[in-house]
Amino acid sequence: MSLLHTSRALLSKTSSIARKAATKHNFNVPRSFTNVPTPPDSFKDGKPTLQYARALPKTFASMTNEQILQFAEMQIPEACRECIVRDIMAVDQIEYDDAMKIFKKIAETNRRGMQIYALPFYTGFGAAFTGGILSVPLVFELSTVNWFNDKFVTAEMPPLEDLERMLEVGSASWSWMEPILGQISFFLLCMQFARSQLQNLGVRPYFNWQLNMRAAYLVSQFPQYDAEVSPSLYCSYHFALLI
Repeated sequence: MSLLHTSRALLSKTSSIARKAATKHNFNVPRSFTNVPTPPDSFKDGKPTLQYARALPKTFASMTNEQILQFAEMQIPEACRECIVRDIMAVDQIEYDDAMKIFKKIAETNRRGMQIYALPFYTGFGAAFTGGILSVPLVFELSTVNWFNDKFVTAEMPPLEDLERMLEVGSASWSWMEPILGQISFFLLCMQFARSQLQNLGVRPYFNWQLNMRAAYLVSQFPQYDAEVSPSLYCSYHFALLI
């Protein structure tokens, strides 16, 4: 018998033993990956009961500490926020609603100077978007091609009867646009490859720098709270998700 058939036979035998054990002991409660006990009447015939389904947490505020920490490790913004709110509650000995008011002050502090830190990202987006839009008329629109040629190229253009179609204009302008667009494309390709290697190494120079700067600022403004919770979790928010 081949190794594959032997493995399948062992797997089938193991599954059969597990099913018999579950039937014998009537395991209706699934394994829990946290230390939160599951009531014995929560499942019936391997399915959740109505009473257990009604207890499903609908918001992050209604989740347990263990669940919040698990989601926070996954850098889910709402879970990170909930960690900070509960740390505020524990440190200041206040209720949830009062802790949320303090959290809003922390959020406002964290947003200070956000436009400056995000400026390189906005600049890169604007340059890429603008360059992509302008490349079309610079290649295919006759008046724009003539203007660019007069200002930067001074090449001899074909006669007007050979520039009646858009593709004819593109053929004429391509003699000087090809090196420009080709070099830009190759440069971006090299930068993209370099960025992918940095990602493989887990290196994000500018992003990590501004993250540490904002974290240090938050710690200096709110030193009474756990420095291992507030800056590391809250500053991991994406710019668009900061609240």
